[in-house]
Amino acid sequence: MAGEPAAGEGEPTVRQERNALVVSVTGHLDIDNVEPLSATLRRAAEDGVAPVVIDLSAVTFADSATINVLLQAHSALGPALRLAAPSSALARLFALTGIDTVLSLYASVAQAVDAGPPVSLGAESGDREG
Repeated sequence: MAGEPAAGEGEPTVRQERNALVVSVTGHLDIDNVEPLSATLRRAAEDGVAPVVIDLSAVTFADSATINVLLQAHSALGPALRLAAPSSALARLFALTGIDTVLSLYASVAQAVDAGPPVSLGAESGDREG
């Protein structure tokens, strides 16, 4: 049926790569199939997994529901959330929505994984006590 996602589209695959959890997704990400990605990111946040790299290299489309999932994940994971290898269309969407100023974007999964440990937000607030 037209409009339905292809089999496997939006279904995340998860792997450990050095110090990071890499979540790969494919095809169209939209309101009809972004929930599995959302659930995977919620579990990673609940489990305290960090950093979490979302491999966007095979994503061909994303909508506002996807942007919402990414922002919710950012709220839960903070700087531990990293977006990797967005297509030019996704990079344009991120620029238009301003998400590229909120989330960390990397040209490749390897760059995102190698970016080092996430910044500790607690350490910054501790510096201001006094």
